[in-house]
Amino acid sequence: MKTGIPAIILTLPLLVACTATPSNYPEPNDPRYAPVMTPTPVTPVQQTGLIYTRNSAVDLYQRRAHRVGDVLTISLNEATTARKSSGTSFTKENATALGNNNVLGTGFMNSGLALNGDIASSVDFQGSGEADQSNQLVGSITVTVSNVLPNGLLEVRGEKWLQLNRGNEFIRISGLVRKEDIAPDNSILSTRVADVRIAYSGTGTLAESGEAGWVTKFFASEFWPF
Repeated sequence: MKTGIPAIILTLPLLVACTATPSNYPEPNDPRYAPVMTPTPVTPVQQTGLIYTRNSAVDLYQRRAHRVGDVLTISLNEATTARKSSGTSFTKENATALGNNNVLGTGFMNSGLALNGDIASSVDFQGSGEADQSNQLVGSITVTVSNVLPNGLLEVRGEKWLQLNRGNEFIRISGLVRKEDIAPDNSILSTRVADVRIAYSGTGTLAESGEAGWVTKFFASEFWPF
């Protein structure tokens, strides 16, 4: 029985390492961010003898994204700052005095000694915590319109991948856009995108160097009883 407990303790990290799933690193061409391919329209028969044709017409105004498959440039300008602090203080004191108690005039005696004494206890706890976090993301990404809602909102989504020496970096974004918020140059600020989801991360050696090993993860997980 005594030799079984150390064996179990030594086996637990191995079991955690075997049951731990590998990190699911993102990969390019995710269907959730892929552009929607619209069917190719049938080319009409060219009519001869006309001075102007439909294919040679030029719009007088700059076209903005409004259909499924249209592209739209999103200017990223995100900055967040958060700060949180908390403090807890707890104090509790108890005091009890035992006199020469008696029942019906007869006192309690223990080996000829009266049961006199005092009991006192004190509990004191103080804790504090503070966290600061700030993030900033500046850049641009061109996305495509994946759907047009009945109320006119445009669902947009897209991703951008950058291949570096030590891995890859990517930006992914999705959200809802109002046609009225699109600038004449067919761009929009990320702060004007509703229900936006922005992901900026990386894969490869540089990203893996910032992760803790499986032994460290075990001692920091809920499986470690201490």
